[in-house]
Amino acid sequence: MAASEMNSAARGLAVSVRGARRVFRSAGEADVVAVDGIDLAIAAGEFVAMLGPSGCGKSTLLRMIAGLDGLDAGQIEFGDGGGDAPKNSLAYVFQDAHLLPWRNVQDNVALPLELQRRGAGERRDAAEHAIALVGLTDAARRHPAQLSGGMRMRVSLARALVTEPRLLLLDEPFAALDEITRQDLDDQLRALWATTGTTVLFVTHSIAEATFLAERAVVLTRRPARIVLEHALDLPAQRDAALRGDARFARETGVLYEALRRGNEDAA
Repeated sequence: MAASEMNSAARGLAVSVRGARRVFRSAGEADVVAVDGIDLAIAAGEFVAMLGPSGCGKSTLLRMIAGLDGLDAGQIEFGDGGGDAPKNSLAYVFQDAHLLPWRNVQDNVALPLELQRRGAGERRDAAEHAIALVGLTDAARRHPAQLSGGMRMRVSLARALVTEPRLLLLDEPFAALDEITRQDLDDQLRALWATTGTTVLFVTHSIAEATFLAERAVVLTRRPARIVLEHALDLPAQRDAALRGDARFARETGVLYEALRRGNEDAA
């Protein structure tokens, strides 16, 4: 089934950001406006990539959507009817895997369900399924020290997927990996999205990664973050490594590069 067909009945969670503003204040220092007046609508089941200059406020906006950081103005609502996100409907993947070194892969992946006080059998079955989704079944009994960087990030992704979230938020999860590993994980994440229909918001510095993964790209200015471009990527639903050498791919990366350049030049 094509990604577009799968997402026509997506189980993902819609997100509406209206007038979002975040100011960081410190005694004796000037206020820092990180995010200012962001309006962003993400449809249920959509894959959106967010790009912007370093330090522009991408991660801050992602944390605001996740409820990990507050708003100084504006509102963020979820679902077609608005309101707060349903309980346990969001999952967040950080830049670092943050695995517990004394737990093996299966126990790390099962941790969110343990915190939800799910039964042992349910935790085991769900963890095994999530581990299989990211292709790590053979490594389920290994500990983090026995895994490569790419494998650790797969575990982190499985841990996010184990609760079957309706909204998956990823903050540059593959940035520290080598290019081949990174592309492999991009392939896998795109395939997982097509299978699950989860809404995905993916923060990245990589124009090529954003172009390959997303259905739509949002480009931010330098701080304070404002949207300089929202662009639907004109690429096939089915994507593989060969697409990266396609003229259409080059055209779309060019559009995002130009917007990123403009955003970097905009005055704060």
